Amino acid sequence: MAKQDYYEILGIKKDATTDEIKKAYRQIALKYHPDKNPNNPEAEEKFKAAAEAYEVLSNPEKRQRYDYLGHDGMREQAYRGSYTQAEDIFGRYSNIFEGTPFESFFQGGRSQQQTRQGSDLRIKLKLTLQEIASGVEKKIKIKRYITCQTCGGNGAQNGTELSTCNTCKGTGEVHRVANTLLGQVVTHSTCSVCHGAGKIITTPCNTCKGEGRIYAEEVVNIKIPAGVTQGMQLSMRGKGNMPPHGGVPGDLLIAIEEKEDDVLKREGKDIHYQLYISFIEAVFGAEKEVPTLSGNVKIKLEPGTQSGKILRLRGKGIKEVDGYGQGDQLVHIQVWTPDKLNKEEREILEKLKDSSNFIPQPGKQEKNFFEKFKSLFRN
Repeated sequence: MAKQDYYEILGIKKDATTDEIKKAYRQIALKYHPDKNPNNPEAEEKFKAAAEAYEVLSNPEKRQRYDYLGHDGMREQAYRGSYTQAEDIFGRYSNIFEGTPFESFFQGGRSQQQTRQGSDLRIKLKLTLQEIASGVEKKIKIKRYITCQTCGGNGAQNGTELSTCNTCKGTGEVHRVANTLLGQVVTHSTCSVCHGAGKIITTPCNTCKGEGRIYAEEVVNIKIPAGVTQGMQLSMRGKGNMPPHGGVPGDLLIAIEEKEDDVLKREGKDIHYQLYISFIEAVFGAEKEVPTLSGNVKIKLEPGTQSGKILRLRGKGIKEVDGYGQGDQLVHIQVWTPDKLNKEEREILEKLKDSSNFIPQPGKQEKNFFEKFKSLFRN
């Protein structure tokens, strides 16, 4: 079977520059890297073929010889023996991935063994509007797997020794050799017997039964920044479950829930409050006290205040969670109309009902409802 052209393998033209060759190889190496395709022999073959093509085309002398004589000219170079093992390729070309997101796949001659990580914990945290507005620090109890203090996390009874794992011979890895068209390919995986530790527990710890972790209750101090919203998720690194047999703990994920306030209503970073005033207060004006997230404040109502008027209290809303900007509090004025009157009250109002001052006469200077609504977004 005819061997595939090196330029076709990398998907480049024959006049490709050095940078274009390097870029093409990076993309293929990342896509078909054995660590990303552990059970795919075809991916390994494509990875090896790309490495072979890059070996030739990245070298000006070899590339010139290949362009002139093709694959026949390459047989004399005896270059293939230099990467019959997968780890030889990783070490040989790891430098071209330095400073890129692919670098971690090509360190130390082959990919680094992954550290075991425990599972994440998820909790819900209910906060009041006042807590959200100012930020809050909460102490909560959680139950999670933590490192066993008796054995220090190694799972062995205090003072007992660990024996070397017979399966991996103490390396923590199992090596498998596969024969391919380009030679032998060696793959590495974590030993399933010792879980990568390289040691076997002979006398398990009485506290954790050899797991190296225990299930315990712990008090966690959580700092919530001002401005969080319903459904937002915060993360505390390392406060999740510790995995068995050592490793690093997962994270604690905190889902924010907002308690509904009886008086103040939140809309984004703005707060809304509905203030009811009497007909007399609307006519003569009044000084009223209204609640805000930071305590009560006094506001002044001008004589002739109309129902539906909206007063804006600058900076009395919710802060942005990133610390930039803060919302307002909008006070919606509602004139309370009594539905029951005594005889004296009725007689007084009867005398006034035909007065010209009590007949609605909105002027052009008065904003209608829609104009007021639009003004909320312009300010």
